[in-house]
Amino acid sequence: MTRGNWTTPADLRAQALKLWDRGELPASLVTGAPLFPKRLTLKCPTSAEMASRFDEVRSWIGELRMMSHCRVEMREFKHRVFGANAVPHEAWIDTLEDALALIGKRRDAARFTALIDLTCEKQPLALAWLAKRPMRALELGDDWSLLLEIVAWRLAHPCPGVYLRQIDIPCVHSKFIEAHRGVLSELLDIVLPLEAIDQTASGASQFAKRYGFRDKPMRIRFRVLDPEHSLLAEPLLQDITLDAESFARLDTDVTHVFITENEINFLAFPQVKNSLVIFGAGYGFEMLSKAKWLSRCRIHYWGDIDTHGFAILDQLRSRFDHVRSFLMDRATLLAFESQWGEEEKQTLRDLPRLNPDEMALYDDLRDNRIGENLRLEQERIGFGWVESALSALV
Repeated sequence: MTRGNWTTPADLRAQALKLWDRGELPASLVTGAPLFPKRLTLKCPTSAEMASRFDEVRSWIGELRMMSHCRVEMREFKHRVFGANAVPHEAWIDTLEDALALIGKRRDAARFTALIDLTCEKQPLALAWLAKRPMRALELGDDWSLLLEIVAWRLAHPCPGVYLRQIDIPCVHSKFIEAHRGVLSELLDIVLPLEAIDQTASGASQFAKRYGFRDKPMRIRFRVLDPEHSLLAEPLLQDITLDAESFARLDTDVTHVFITENEINFLAFPQVKNSLVIFGAGYGFEMLSKAKWLSRCRIHYWGDIDTHGFAILDQLRSRFDHVRSFLMDRATLLAFESQWGEEEKQTLRDLPRLNPDEMALYDDLRDNRIGENLRLEQERIGFGWVESALSALV
């Protein structure tokens, strides 16, 4: 029961519980940092309240003095009517054991201590992670031994060069590793020597590269649009997919490359002399970077006319600054007003690689000057319009 601002037993427990919730108390089990004795904040009645609310004060004193695992120091208070009385002055938790008992965390502390003991035995360098992330360690308690096994396997294989699927540890599979890439990254960064980590790779998507594993090859899907440059003998629709390395070594002398984000547009793209079309990958163009031959080609990007379409164009130009937009202009937008849709969530950042006409249209879209969250998806543009634009272009 709270009486004004007086500290109650529940308040004192809450103060102690914060030591656990913030991780300070379990971390001290790793580091040995002394937390106790710990003085708690104790707000007491004023002299006037002691005189005017004597019975309430006496009840409050009784509640505090009955607390287990919390030492309440008293001081003498003299009153002309009630005489000398002992009132609370300071509240202390003297030991770790008292704190755990007070907040009901003995069992959790025992579980965490078991994790510490296991880590000391298997991977002592990982103790630093336990001290830094004790609450996360408790969440991972059932999987902790397997995570240490993975770390040990990587230490035993300095240059693994295999897929995650090939790690041969009982009860460990690639989905388990993928689900725990975040914590494994933190552990491996602590345990592995610097030279065993590829510092150019970061984030969950580059986990394999960062720690020396093989990653699934990035694949590029494309069609040659000119039969004279066909890669295969058969005069069929040549929808080809190559890994990025093979695409980079592609022996072709096409002069125009189109990139489109829509699969049907990719499949239906008309034949164009000396050209090929690539099925785009949204915001991911790193797979094209190794194809140096693209630098000598005229590259045309065809995306949606919306803020994200222009953002993707801007990103593509960070790798190939000579990219031109295709059918991402104001005339195309206005010609297909009946096909306008709504962009779910706009991007609002500045795009420094757009040319003046593109920037003007992008600003009108993000500022909603033409319509609210306006977009024209590329597949809604009439194909006759597409063919006319290609005829004028090539």
